[in-house]
Amino acid sequence: MSAQPAYRPAYVAGDGALLDVAEAITADWVALGVRGSFLARNLDSGEQLGFDIDEMVPLASVVKVPLALVVLDRIAAGDLDPAHPVTVDPATNSVGRTGLAAFRHPATVAVGDLLLLMLSVSDNAAADALFGLVPVADVDSRLRAWGCGGIRVRHRMNHMFDCAAGAAGNDFSLALELAVRDERAGRHTIETLDPDHANLGSAAALVDLLQRVWTDEISRPRATAELRRLMGFQVFTQRLASELRADTLRWSGKTGTFLHLRHEIGVVQAESGDRVAMAALTRADRRAGQAPDIDLAIGIGARQAFEALRG
Repeated sequence: MSAQPAYRPAYVAGDGALLDVAEAITADWVALGVRGSFLARNLDSGEQLGFDIDEMVPLASVVKVPLALVVLDRIAAGDLDPAHPVTVDPATNSVGRTGLAAFRHPATVAVGDLLLLMLSVSDNAAADALFGLVPVADVDSRLRAWGCGGIRVRHRMNHMFDCAAGAAGNDFSLALELAVRDERAGRHTIETLDPDHANLGSAAALVDLLQRVWTDEISRPRATAELRRLMGFQVFTQRLASELRADTLRWSGKTGTFLHLRHEIGVVQAESGDRVAMAALTRADRRAGQAPDIDLAIGIGARQAFEALRG
């Protein structure tokens, strides 16, 4: 059997010191059996560091950020009322452990609060209720019109779990094993892990999107301001934000987790005014539902990048 080719990331860095940081992050990830892409960019100076930033990766719940922006754009245009009530029925609910996805009884929630649930606790049912108002094809089309060519929206959230169940029944451990095996083989039993069918994005495209949101260069200022506010409510801080907890720093982000995928995107802003946007998109080479060491490595990389890029 021939040996697998050595992993050689494509680095981006403004100078040798930034390249050293990117290489250190890669080494930490590889030591844990993690492949992926990472990009951090100072939103004011434009300096950046990262690796494999154009690789297209299934997004899991990170797709909720572009979905939210399209919904907020419609609200800002007056085409959708944030107070409009939407009833979510558990009988046809989306899979998930948070928010409406975990409810046992029908609930009626306003559109604006669906956005809050989707971004703060990554509520899959809230996301799919919003997809019911702004269909998948419309979200993808709006992104195309905005020039977000490195992000594709192709399916609702629950389709991920439907595809996993179709491949592995209700055996989550088997689905995770299939995901890891297929990653090594370069083929995909679970359709929503296949780049030809998944919601997809690259670290470069996601950081570009964050930059345009934080500088009001996409959609409408009312929409981008609200997206920034809502991303500040995220309750999950185990990844990029884990090593950026300080009274002088503010983190706004969105995680994405599905089987062997562990992602996060977001922006850290310091009291000094430094603003750094980041995207970490990872695939683990192990069958583990919980991997705090991987989450910590993502957080350590975020801190290293932020310290290297801040003014």
